[in-house]
Amino acid sequence: MQDDPVIRVVTKVLTPAIMLFALYVQFHGDYGPGGGFQAGVIFASAFILNAIVFGMNRGRHVWPAKFNLQCIALGVILYGGTGIASLFMGGNFLDYNVLSNDPIAGQHLGILLIEFGVGLTVASVMVGLFFAFANRTQHLRLLDLPSSSDDGTSSKDKPKANAKPKAKAKAKTNTKTNGAKAKQVSTAK
Repeated sequence: MQDDPVIRVVTKVLTPAIMLFALYVQFHGDYGPGGGFQAGVIFASAFILNAIVFGMNRGRHVWPAKFNLQCIALGVILYGGTGIASLFMGGNFLDYNVLSNDPIAGQHLGILLIEFGVGLTVASVMVGLFFAFANRTQHLRLLDLPSSSDDGTSSKDKPKANAKPKAKAKAKTNTKTNGAKAKQVSTAK
């Protein structure tokens, strides 16, 4: 897919549209269907599409592993921090009414922060899972770890596909007579 110009151009056009739709689902979650989980999955699909079309190396360049872990942690901290902030302001855990002077404004602020934390965490986990499964064989090869197969044996236990089997060289001596001369021929099997 990396060499097809039509797929590359369509992906370049669709990626921002997918991200924009994810933001719409994220911020519309206060008023209708949608929210952080759905937006996170949609947002992650834009990066996954990019990695599938342009290659895993470019995908890792756009969304590095360290950034991915930071986003997962930031989303969880945002979610938990909103609940703890409401505790410190005199309410219950995740009681949004106390986050602002106006209870309705506090509800909107709390839901926005919670949904953003959920969306960030879900998007990061989805991208992380994709890279974990998509790069598994390459990652194992880079780490020089044996990969297990269905029959329970590791790849180091099996012979390599392009390796030639070691043949036991047994010399077999044939004697052929040609007139008065005898000739010995040695063959290996």
